[in-house]
Amino acid sequence: MEHAPLIGTINVTLAMPPAVSPAASALFGALLSAAKEPAQPQAAAPKLTPPAIGEYWPEQGGIYVGIRQYPEGLCHVIFATTDAGKHAYGKHGTEVEAISRHDGKLNTNILIAEGGHPAAEAARAYTADGHSDFDLPAIAELNHAWTYIPESFEPEWYWSSSQRSADTAFGMHFDDGFQYYSDKYYELRVRPVRRFLQ
Repeated sequence: MEHAPLIGTINVTLAMPPAVSPAASALFGALLSAAKEPAQPQAAAPKLTPPAIGEYWPEQGGIYVGIRQYPEGLCHVIFATTDAGKHAYGKHGTEVEAISRHDGKLNTNILIAEGGHPAAEAARAYTADGHSDFDLPAIAELNHAWTYIPESFEPEWYWSSSQRSADTAFGMHFDDGFQYYSDKYYELRVRPVRRFLQ
């Protein structure tokens, strides 16, 4: 027959030995006090208050265009105030996995890891207000910008990070919001975008 294990408790009273220095006594008392006090809960970080859509968000690197859903959750989206030049998409004739129409960060990470994609590299190299987490926007993110802040863009073609085929990728014309695909060797405008959890 099996027996349950015996569990015993011992009450221990800690007392200072008679010959202890005042410094050791103070340290011993502080340790006992700390052991008795419950841990204080951490205060939540204050939430940032965004400006109105279309306004520059100080210290956040650009123009606020609202909130979008991403794999990590609802995020604030900020477009750079200026273009990062004109660049080719790169790797004409090569299929890449940058096919998301919604997630520019995912596409940009893929393009940067592969190398040879100047538009994505220019967007990732962009910095503003101390932020260096910009991406080449996916086609849906460009559409979001055209919907809310078209006047912040030149009335020209902009690359998205969304590939269409081995030879082409999607772009948007900011004069009329027309979306189409272009050969990857064309040099189109690049407008970086960044996001962070709300």
